[in-house]
Amino acid sequence: MEIKGQVALVTGGASGLGLATARRLAAAGAKVVALDLPSAKGSLLGEEVGGAITFVPADVTDEDQVLAAVERGGQLGNLSIVVNCAGIGEAARIVGRHGPHPLDAFRRTLEINLVGTFNIMRLAASHMIENKSGGAERGVIINTASVAAYEGQVGQAAYAASKGGIVGLTLPAARDLAQHRIRVLSIAPGLFMTPMFESLPADVISSLGDQTPHPKRLGDPDEFAMLVEHIVANPMLNGETIRLDGAVRVALG
Repeated sequence: MEIKGQVALVTGGASGLGLATARRLAAAGAKVVALDLPSAKGSLLGEEVGGAITFVPADVTDEDQVLAAVERGGQLGNLSIVVNCAGIGEAARIVGRHGPHPLDAFRRTLEINLVGTFNIMRLAASHMIENKSGGAERGVIINTASVAAYEGQVGQAAYAASKGGIVGLTLPAARDLAQHRIRVLSIAPGLFMTPMFESLPADVISSLGDQTPHPKRLGDPDEFAMLVEHIVANPMLNGETIRLDGAVRVALG
């Protein structure tokens, strides 16, 4: 699918991987709806890339708010690209110093990372099906998993479970939506320089980067966005989770 002239919805679009993706898609000629929490600094996005990015405050788990964001995208043209980057990462052992893992924290992580992704997917896909497209495809949905889906660390039970759910969702979603000419893929990034890491000391960031065989550094969010751009353009990519990790296989930690 050619990006130019399409409308894209990017969740988590005000920071990190989502922001880099919104900027790259806009630079490639898409009109972008960047969805993020009302507390996010998204109001400045409208000034970027010639006004091609529209910030819409919303919670990915709220059906009415997501519907409003999808409809906003539809007002701009054919909403045909969706990239789910919204997510949280909370660390807690199943049994720690203060007792069992808080059930609310586990539930909240799955609600935002997995249920929120599915909420966006189902509502956006329902809208995409109505796209008037004479081409080979109506839409592309790209979700964000993580290498933690395969190599979850100590304290990552909730996060790894949520991202494992994204991996498990990818193929059946692609098969479900194939009849409507909508592709579904996921990207499983490794260690990337996102807001989660930006506040860490330089030596800690360097140490984390050294875990990646090559290149020995944290990933740049724009490298994630580059893969998004290629996935949209390559019609044979479908139903797969692609690791983007510099060959890292995270050891027990």
